[in-house]
Amino acid sequence: MKLLSSKASCNTHGQDSSYFLGWEEYEKNPYDEALNTKGIIQMGLAENQLSFDILESWLAKNQDVAGFKRDGKSIFRELALFQDYHGLPSFKKALVDFMAEIRGNKVTFDPNHIVLTAGSTSANETLMFCLAEQGDAFLLPTPYYPGFDRDLKWRTGVEIVPIQCTSANNFQITESALQQAREEAKKRNLRVKGVLVTNPSNPLGTTMSRNELNLLIDFIKVNKDMHLISDEIYSGTVFSSASFISVMEILKERNYLKDSYSDAAQVWNRVHVVYSLSKDLGLPGFRVGAIYSNNDEVIAAATKMSSFGLVSSQTQYLLSAMLGDKKFTKYYLSENLKRLKRRQRMLISGLQKAGISCLKSNAGLFCWVDMRHLLSSNTFEAEMELWKKIVYQVKLNISPGSSCHCSEPGWFRVCFANMTEETLNLAMTRLTTFVADINVANESKMSSRRTRSLPSWVFRLSSRNHREQEER
Repeated sequence: MKLLSSKASCNTHGQDSSYFLGWEEYEKNPYDEALNTKGIIQMGLAENQLSFDILESWLAKNQDVAGFKRDGKSIFRELALFQDYHGLPSFKKALVDFMAEIRGNKVTFDPNHIVLTAGSTSANETLMFCLAEQGDAFLLPTPYYPGFDRDLKWRTGVEIVPIQCTSANNFQITESALQQAREEAKKRNLRVKGVLVTNPSNPLGTTMSRNELNLLIDFIKVNKDMHLISDEIYSGTVFSSASFISVMEILKERNYLKDSYSDAAQVWNRVHVVYSLSKDLGLPGFRVGAIYSNNDEVIAAATKMSSFGLVSSQTQYLLSAMLGDKKFTKYYLSENLKRLKRRQRMLISGLQKAGISCLKSNAGLFCWVDMRHLLSSNTFEAEMELWKKIVYQVKLNISPGSSCHCSEPGWFRVCFANMTEETLNLAMTRLTTFVADINVANESKMSSRRTRSLPSWVFRLSSRNHREQEER
């Protein structure tokens, strides 16, 4: 008798990816600056731990809110008993205002068009259930977040078809790559229901250009049964030069208004945004995500589905007060970006000392690191060989590009915001030593090859000269 259902026992969860296997190895031997200095340093986890002191300072100054009180009186019973899957109006208002603030208030969001979910994982899966049938497909540009293989596919049965992006243009989406992905879907007899992108990108740490966003809007404008999902979970982590452009800003620029009946304006109803407080506020444990859509039918369906992954009323009450404090949010966003930028520079500097470069980036909690020159061959087998050495010998858990479906071997995602400066410096010291050892070994091999390639008369001449010197 079979104990588990086919869904529970199937192998499409993605847990056997090197992305998750690295976590498992870390958990067996985690680095601790006092208790386990030889352990594995976790650089595969995109957590923002740089600004907890700001959050804790706010909590200390707002103890009534933290203690679930209103006007000095406990509302614990009210929050403990109340749970409406539409969410607390005060929190939804505070959340959409925060989203607008991150985007420089260039766009606004209607709280009636937001659906609260238990993190962005739940938000993305809910959209799959709402927009696609089992066996339909979404196109995703590579490299992409390894968890999407689980979030989008596992329970929904939706397929992912990669849009193959390359380092030749810094992994930007091109029209030809987009069309090739659609043709690939046709060959697999898959109906394409849309495109999903992360902006800023995980794992690249880059923001999408205005040209890329317009290309995607044009794509779904022509293909009238397709949707565009923009996962903007890292929108508050853009810390240098190029500014973040939300897909909602592009819709506004193109005057795609909800009240218009033109074909172009119907695109408005097929663009959806996913957001979360996991990265910008560093609160993944609070499980706060959201779907924003201009489509009333999608909002109604997603709201019903959200009952399977609600955000607690206590969490909503606390965060509605925190995000409603405009003095706090202004300071937090500014200071958090300064800290992220400084930490990213530390990682880049450490990598450069080791002779390693990165893709130029301006956002996120990680860098897309180029280790192609350290591969023994230009293959994914060589990439896995290098990754295992870094995990087991160097004791750093980083994510290989193949786990992100990168089409080129030798790229790795390295996180920098989930550890102390001291731990990051130690990680860079370990990596520098490792690369130096590889260079010495390679030089030794090259020297040996050069020696073996010399003609035999060189060795005979050398031997004769040696004998003549002895005779003298």
